[in-house]
Amino acid sequence: MAELRDPERTPDTGDQDADDGLQASHRMLSFSDALLSIIATVMVLPVMHTKICPDQRLDSSTQRLLATRIAVYLMTFLIVTVAWAAHTRLFQVIGKADDTLALLNLVCMMTITFLPYTFSLMVTFPAEPLGIFLFCMCVIAIGAAQAVIVGYAFHFPHLLDPRVASSAHRAALQRHLLGALLRGPALCLAAALFSLLFFPVSYLLLVAVIILPYISKATGWCWERLRGPRELPSQRRDLFHFDLYEPLSKERVEAFSDGVYAIVATLLILDICEDNVPEPADVEGAFHGSLLAALGASGPRFLAYFGAFATVGLLWFAHHSLFLHVREATQPMGALNALALAFVGGLPLAYRQTSALARQPREELESIRVSCAIIFLAGTFQFATWTAALLRAGETLQPSVRFGGREHALMFAKLGLYPCASLAVFASTCFLSRFSTAIFHLMQIGAPCAFLLLRLLLRLALAALRGLQGPEPGGQGQGQAGGCSVEDARAQLLPDSC
Repeated sequence: MAELRDPERTPDTGDQDADDGLQASHRMLSFSDALLSIIATVMVLPVMHTKICPDQRLDSSTQRLLATRIAVYLMTFLIVTVAWAAHTRLFQVIGKADDTLALLNLVCMMTITFLPYTFSLMVTFPAEPLGIFLFCMCVIAIGAAQAVIVGYAFHFPHLLDPRVASSAHRAALQRHLLGALLRGPALCLAAALFSLLFFPVSYLLLVAVIILPYISKATGWCWERLRGPRELPSQRRDLFHFDLYEPLSKERVEAFSDGVYAIVATLLILDICEDNVPEPADVEGAFHGSLLAALGASGPRFLAYFGAFATVGLLWFAHHSLFLHVREATQPMGALNALALAFVGGLPLAYRQTSALARQPREELESIRVSCAIIFLAGTFQFATWTAALLRAGETLQPSVRFGGREHALMFAKLGLYPCASLAVFASTCFLSRFSTAIFHLMQIGAPCAFLLLRLLLRLALAALRGLQGPEPGGQGQGQAGGCSVEDARAQLLPDSC
């Protein structure tokens, strides 16, 4: 059988690259995406290990401490996603890697792995400036490593994307790329200096690192509306084809997101392994040597684990269903997806606090409400990602999920299920507080059944709506005049599909 080859490659391209010490960057990028998703997710560990004893009340001081740590976690998670986005943009320009470039990428990754330690210092010693200073210096070092990668790749043009390597404005593109990569580290340098003087300003500057690309894009949009569209010079047109802000690589967005969901699910079982393996002395003393009885005492926590895993898994399923129909991911979609992932990363915290306060009814109620809020926000930002895609559906989505498409209503229901369910459970805690735990677990366990029945329930709902509207004017003949029969129309998910 003849060997299948990429039509754009000559038969000996791969062998020639191997002889020259070059390699495709796919495996290096997969490694980088996996590492970055792990680093972003483990940022929640210092917040999870906030000490709350079973006999401790969730008073206002503890609530403030947790709220502060959660806010700092969200900020640092999003800063890691900014570093990941910069890495993605960088390797949209770089097409191949040699040994030196692979080692430089490892240096960049090693610097990124130090971020969780500096974050732990920030949340453990919030009044000390050293933690935020070290965090800022890490971000600066990441930017410096990426700048070295840019300089090396442009010094050896055979590593670049062929369109970049053959461009007459390669030097201008290099400056453009370096400017985009180093704006965040420049703000972090200012944040590091302010941490020695008045560290609250440092947090504002770190927030600016996250929102700066969107401010820049919004400013450019407003400027164009005020001045009117203008013809780009040839140099700018050349740079436009390598826009550093959109579209994102759909494959890398999926890889990074899958990594976050997988690690969050893994953190849940690590909590079970850490907290729910009984000590031999306790089994002998409290349970008279019966391991089964000792495990039975942790039954509610195992139920909470299965419910939490089901929630993470089904949020991933909704994300998978969305990106299955996505063709390109825009910058707003990437930002909203990052926010959804940040709240998904907080689910192990909610599970741990619920377990820690399981013997305190009022505190457990507060933890359930926090869990509902986290699930609501994760699901809402997923829904917002889809909404952002719908606004540019011609570029971003397959025809089947656009307005009026065959799968549009089903996608709407999938992405709206968790925001609606979590909001309903949160509301029920205000009226049925005695049963809030049972209602919450029922939502977690019942959600998989709802996803399995969703298509059937949606078809029944649409059929009922069509029945309430009555028969279409003109009867069957009019249905056939449009190119399909009434029976064909009923076989579709939406009444106007035919």
